[in-house]
Parts: sequence; C-alpha cells; structure tokens
Amino acid sequence: MPINILFIDSVHPLLQRELEAHGFICHLQYEWSREKIGEELHKFDGVVIRSRVKLDKELIDKGTNLKFIARAGAGMENIDVPYAESKGIKCLPSAEGNRDAVGEHALGMLLCLFNNINRADREVRQGLWVREGNRGVELQGKTVGIIGYGNMGSAFAQRLKGFDCTVIAYDKYKKNYSNEYVREVTMEVLFEKTDVLSIHLPLTQETNKIVNRAFLEKFKKNIYFINTSRGKQVVTDDLVAFMKSGKVIGACIDVMEYESLSFEGLDKNNLPSSFQYLAKSDRVVLTPHIAGWTHESNEKISAVLAKKILELF
Repeated sequence: MPINILFIDSVHPLLQRELEAHGFICHLQYEWSREKIGEELHKFDGVVIRSRVKLDKELIDKGTNLKFIARAGAGMENIDVPYAESKGIKCLPSAEGNRDAVGEHALGMLLCLFNNINRADREVRQGLWVREGNRGVELQGKTVGIIGYGNMGSAFAQRLKGFDCTVIAYDKYKKNYSNEYVREVTMEVLFEKTDVLSIHLPLTQETNKIVNRAFLEKFKKNIYFINTSRGKQVVTDDLVAFMKSGKVIGACIDVMEYESLSFEGLDKNNLPSSFQYLAKSDRVVLTPHIAGWTHESNEKISAVLAKKILELF
C-alpha cells in the first residue's frame, strides 16, 4: 500500500523529494480550508504542517488513518499532542532544523540593541553623525540568563561563548546540563544574577503569560530582555510598564502577543498603546517572527523531518 502524505503548508522541497524517492505519495494542498482538510484527512497516513491550521481533537478524530503529524518548526502549540499521541499518532517537531538560526538571530538582535545599530543606521542615512549619543554597551562581563535549555536555548548559549560573558540557565524539565557553554542554576540564582534575560520556551498553558509583572519584579538587577519564543508568553502591558520604570533597560522582540495564529501577520486593527510604545522606542529591536527563518534553516527543517518520517516506516 502506498503511503499518502498531506502537505497543508509549504516547506522546503527537499522533504517532498526525499519522501517520493522512497515511494511516498505527497499531496500538496496549501489552499485547502479547515473544512476541506477535515473531509479528506482520513485518506492520509501523515500530515506536514507549519501553523496555518490548528490540528485539534476535532480534526485529529477525522484523521482515522494518520500515523504521524510532522511540524515544520519548533512550536507544537497548534497540535493537540497529548490527544494525537493517545490515538497512536506520532508528533514530529523539527527544532533541530532552526536552532542555529534562532541562536544567531537572538545574538544579532542583542548586539544591535547594545550598540544602537538600528538608530545609528537611520541617523547616518539622514546625514546625521551622532557618536556620543550612540555610545554602546559591551556584552563582555555581563551575565546572560536563559530560561528553557532545549534546542534554542543551548544554541544561543553556544553563540555567546566567544564574548567572555557568564551564561546561566534554568530548565524545569532538564538536569545536569552544565558544560563549557552554560552553568545550570535555580530560578532564584537566575533572578539574582541576570543582566540579560532570554526565554526559549514552548507555548503551553504553563508558559502562557509567564513574563508578567510578578515575574519581572523578581529580578534583582535592571535587565535587558530577549524573546524569540512565542509572543503570548509575554504580557506586553507589563513589559512596557517595566521599560518605563527603567527596570527593563531594553528589549529584543521577535514575537508578539498580537500575532495571528499562523504568525503571518499582526492584527493591525487591534494594536494597543503598548505596541505603539515599543514601535517608537529606540530601546527596542523588533523583527517579524524571523529568528528561525533563514534559507539554511528552511532546508534543514525539511531534512530533519524527512529523517524522522523515514525512521517511522
């Protein structure tokens, strides 16, 4: 029997090539509505998705022959993983494919923030030559605190190795991972020592709105903040309040609370004053959910998924 795979979202063509080379039949249906997917899902052995559609209990129940769901990317919040696994469906993330891109992007944003690169670039283009007003801050000697030491957190720690800074990390679900890049610590130590905070967490009920007023109040020092994980993990109003007070010195934000489900846009009709503050602040570096979005990661994600899918069969 041929193995039929439904591609709900576009991915690098390497995945299709690898699967078809092994006799799989790939069906590329990027325009199918949720309703159409529900009608047809029983015909497929596997699904490849990014974020366009939420594979919840309702849709999973219609995939009566599904053996796997492959997520092109790291976050699995648009899949009801426990329910799928209870039905014997393997859920395959591919964080290994974009970890390097996220690590590099987080570092790049931080260096832009520390050295006023975005503002200085705008000024020079306008014929302004401001040196003292753009005097920067060095990463050397700072303590970088990482929360979540999986693929992304560890990739960021590796990129920091050459900067002569101290890297500490807390991960609720991992132990004994101290190495040449990082020192494992408790949350209490992280709250006490951190100069730069970077979160690398999946979006779950546990991590939703985790960066809020009560959380930020626990840091002993004024901090810089980096978020390349998920926007809904941050209460933006609280972050802005702490920026206004000076407790948060600056922020690097690749993901926003106001993103659409598919991460393909902002709800432009519902951007509150906190967003306007971030958009106008020179103490903020903003990017549109592209930390893991490189040409190389696009291909590597497909390579990771191809390997995982082929191992299932």
